[in-house]
Amino acid sequence: MARHPAPDHLIDCSDLVIDRIGHSAPTRAVDGVTFALPPGELICVAGPTGSGKSTLVAALAGSTDPSVRIAGGSAEVCGVNVRKPGRRHRELTYLTGYIPQGAGANLPPTLTVSDVIAEPILIREKRVNSRALSIRIATLLDELHLPLGVAAKFPYELSAGMRQRVAIARAFVLEPRVLIADEPLANLDLEVRPVVFDAITRRRKEHGMGALLVTNDAAFIRELDAETLMLKGGHVVARGVGKDLLWVPNAEADSRAG
Repeated sequence: MARHPAPDHLIDCSDLVIDRIGHSAPTRAVDGVTFALPPGELICVAGPTGSGKSTLVAALAGSTDPSVRIAGGSAEVCGVNVRKPGRRHRELTYLTGYIPQGAGANLPPTLTVSDVIAEPILIREKRVNSRALSIRIATLLDELHLPLGVAAKFPYELSAGMRQRVAIARAFVLEPRVLIADEPLANLDLEVRPVVFDAITRRRKEHGMGALLVTNDAAFIRELDAETLMLKGGHVVARGVGKDLLWVPNAEADSRAG
């Protein structure tokens, strides 16, 4: 894989426009979103249902969903042009750990937990050190407070919360430079959430991993002390840290017009 200079920002969006393609005319899901995510930093994306949150993060993660189309503006993730990644799409998905919405519920049902977590490596590498891979999987399971015995189980044998943590482990297995996660706390019990918080925080501090998280969990956002982008109707209507959100002038009118 060719080496490219490290970008100043892990995610850099400028006036990004994304359409959703359906059976009828395209729908504008994201309209004019601009933000930058430096290494080691974290941004939370919040907003009501239908605000464009999931569409935004899916596009930035390099989703191959044919219904998602970047129609305008620019976006780079880890230096890769997301709008036209070309051959660098493989690099984009290597550098990005993506947890889509409902990830835990949609794990491959015919694979064991061990194979689910290892799959991002196995689809890229023909020769893998099986022992080293097993140790990596066991370390991730332990970090996310999952019994080592679940490695040999199938997803349907686990609780919803355990499946979600398996999805998180899968996103971490390639040691990504940026984590893009859509509702990562879904189905997690309150006592398990700090485990996920600690896993994200440790990677940010020790490895400079950036994180873009979709969540409407106000307590989680406060605990992370994260910058927040509030979306409505595809527009950024407010941004800031904690309770100090700055509302964009005319945002409400703009979102209704879109």
